[in-house]
This record gives sequence, C-alpha cells and structure tokens, in this order.
Amino acid sequence: MSLGGYLLKRVFYSIPLMLGAITIIFALIHAAPGEPTDYIIGDASVSQEFIDRLRAEMGLDRPLWVQLGKYVLEVMSGNFGFSYVRNTPVIALILDRLPATLLLMVTQYVVSVALGIYLGVISARRPNSLLDRGITVFSLAAFAIPLFWLGQMLILTVAYQLDWFPIQGMVNIRQGYTGFAHVLDVAHHLFLPALTLALPNIALILRLTRSSMIEVIGQEYIKVARAKGLSERSVLFKHALRNALIPVVTVVSLNLPTLIAGAVLTETVFAWPGLGRLTFDAIHARDYPLLMGMFIFISLVVILGNLIADLLYALLDPRIRYQ
Repeated sequence: MSLGGYLLKRVFYSIPLMLGAITIIFALIHAAPGEPTDYIIGDASVSQEFIDRLRAEMGLDRPLWVQLGKYVLEVMSGNFGFSYVRNTPVIALILDRLPATLLLMVTQYVVSVALGIYLGVISARRPNSLLDRGITVFSLAAFAIPLFWLGQMLILTVAYQLDWFPIQGMVNIRQGYTGFAHVLDVAHHLFLPALTLALPNIALILRLTRSSMIEVIGQEYIKVARAKGLSERSVLFKHALRNALIPVVTVVSLNLPTLIAGAVLTETVFAWPGLGRLTFDAIHARDYPLLMGMFIFISLVVILGNLIADLLYALLDPRIRYQ
C-alpha cells in the first residue's frame, strides 16, 4: 500500500474513533457533579425561575442525548461553541493559548528525547558499570517524583531561595522586553516548567533506550560491524541505535496523554498561560463547551502522535510495510 493510501485509510478510521471519544467525553463531563450555572451564580441569592431560565438558555434543560446530537452536528460544521464563563468562541480560546503550550511541549520533547536517548546509549555501552548504576538511580528517582511536587520544590529552592529563575508566568510584565531581550525573557521563564515536564520523560526514554540497546548490541550484525574496524561511536549511534529506537518511538507516542495531563499540573503550578491552565480553569468552572473543545483537541493530538509514530517505523526499519 502506498503512503498516500495508508494516510487516507488512517484518516478514515479516525472518524469513528473521534465520534466515540466525543461521546465518552461528553457523558463523563456531564456525569460529574455540578453545573456551569453553579459557578456563574455563585453565592448570589436568585430565584429558581432565574436558574431554570439560565439553564434553558444554555440548553442544559434538554435530554442528554439531544445535547450530544446537537453538539456533534455543530462540531462537524466546525463550530465548537462558546465558553459559558468567558463568553468567547472555544476555538479562539484554544488558538490563543496554543502557542504557549506548543513552546513548552516542544521544548521538553526535544530535551527529553535528546538526553534520554544519549544517556540510554552510554548506559547500555557498559552495563552494570558505575556510570550505568548512577544513570539508573537518576532515572528511577526522576520517574518516581510527582510532577506537582517537583514543580513546587523547584519554585521553593531554585526560584525563591536562590533567585535564579522567575517563579511564575511566561514573561516579565513589568520590564516589557522587546526583540531578542523578549526571547531571552521567555526562555528564562520557560526553563523550570520545561525541566519539570522533561525529567520524568527523560527517565522513561532512558530506560527504554538502555534495555533496547542492550538487546540490539548482542546481535550478530553488531559484532560484524565491530569486526570490520568501525569506531564504537559509529557502531552504537549508526547501526545499533536505529533498530533500538522502534520501541522507544512506540512508547513516546503512547505517552502523549500522560504528558498532556502533566502539562495541566505544570502550567497550573508555574502559572504558565497555556492550554493546561485553561483546562484547569474550565474544570473548576464546569465550562462544558470549553472542556469538550479541549478534550477533542487532546484526542486529535493523540491520534496524530500515533500516526507520526507509524510513519517513523518505516523510516527506522525498511522491513516494515503498510499492508
């Protein structure tokens, strides 16, 4: 099957998958206790008639299956609705926060993949050595630490006590930097949240790379490559690593939902103005349209991540064919 045909087939399969995801997400959100009217009204003393009228205006008085059918039809037409609380189109809110989250996610992905693979390779080069044991202890500790606790500890030590990095936010509002100074300011604010997200991911990629590399290094073609007089660096990074990366690509793509959940916690702790913080605020306010839009976006990212992983398989291993 050609690459174009494979892509069309995957897109076609994604349609019922998205419909199923929308149905499940819709049911779970509406099954949670509380309604948007509770957040909007707050502690104000209003009559039951006012509450009923407000629910009718929001469409919350209709049966759940009617609300679901109406929402699916609107989504198919490209309309994700208006935020109940912010009174703004959901798609506009997502696009407004998307650049900040992309910056955070891409940065931590580049750092975690590069460091995780490199540490995994040098750890697998000499198993059970002092270096390997040190890297193993680091990976276990980094993977076990909860993200919200790690973020708070970094704020208390590195940001507050040592004053090396800003505590919260994306830019220094008081200074109002422009040009290259603005880029440096954003990078300064980005360091701690990106590090918080990257550490557990580095540990995961490191462990997978190490175990996969140890298995590949023991195969015959690696011994042949060494017998030909190739440098150890060439043997490890050009011959062994390519085949060892296939399980790593699989797990990294399947780990996307965990990373997005981690982004919600990290962006909340560091007040990073991205989609994670927006999701947290929407959950607190029971903002159904915004929550649905966020979860649909996350589902699309997960599906896209798995598609990219499938395409990378063919690049890493020519024996793989789409059938």
